[in-house]
Amino acid sequence: MRSYSFLVNPASGGGAAPGAVVPVARLLRDAGATVDVTYSPGPKAMAGLVDAAVARGDVVVSVGGDGMLSSLAGAVSTVGGTLAVLPAGRGNDFARMLGLPDAAAGPQAQARMLLEGAVRRVDLVSWTPPGATARRVAGSVYCGIDARAGEIVDRAHRLPKTLQYPYAALRAIATYQPARFRVTVDGESRDYAAASVVVANSAYYGKGMKIAPDASVDDGLLDVVVIEAAHKLALVRALPKVYDGRHVGLPEVTVLRGTRVEVAADARHPVSVGGDGEPLGVLPGLAGAPAVVEVLPSALAVVGPVN
Repeated sequence: MRSYSFLVNPASGGGAAPGAVVPVARLLRDAGATVDVTYSPGPKAMAGLVDAAVARGDVVVSVGGDGMLSSLAGAVSTVGGTLAVLPAGRGNDFARMLGLPDAAAGPQAQARMLLEGAVRRVDLVSWTPPGATARRVAGSVYCGIDARAGEIVDRAHRLPKTLQYPYAALRAIATYQPARFRVTVDGESRDYAAASVVVANSAYYGKGMKIAPDASVDDGLLDVVVIEAAHKLALVRALPKVYDGRHVGLPEVTVLRGTRVEVAADARHPVSVGGDGEPLGVLPGLAGAPAVVEVLPSALAVVGPVN
């Protein structure tokens, strides 16, 4: 029988996370499992709790959104623990990629997954800006218009959840300016006038957008999606295609694959960077050292869905 440490971000999903954990924790305890539940104001406060949980032999359960999951994934993988996910955020894209049951599936399905799901190993992403410490990300690192959309989502709490991401995407497109990107994949450099560059481990971001449709979390590779500069109206018209991956067939979209990606950009304003719904700063300019994104093969043990 597994034991579990639920680490809960109570702000996730507009406050939905605490309500999500209670029935699942009760079902696990009824099944004879040991369950500890800890609430935290945010993912950055979790490192010590992860260390203690893994030392006890607990499965660490992320209860929150993609930012919470990504932070815990990095911490759990570093100390050699096992992660499980109870999706309770706005996007839940990494859980979607893993095929995990969400709140709509009900607490019984989620408890069964935690009790019976097989542990598998998946890749993570390492993001290292010049002169800074590497940070581990689960799903993707994105630069440009989509990072700007992420910033807008963080301020769109008054909108219904179903409208937050589409609204943010349209606002970001309306205000975007193209940048001059230099993208180097496994030593081969290419320059682009682009709206966005996404370095993806997972196929999904932005609450179900299939930005990298062929990405896999266990192939040891990163999918690099470059969306070249286009007229704003063309970007708006192409937006629905991102939800099912058809955008990669457009002439403005280039997909590359590799294990190490270097990215830099020049623009009128600094180019924003995000990862799994969290801001990661801005890209370095072309004159300096680039930011480095690398795949970490099989870095994380995670509880998967029940077959």
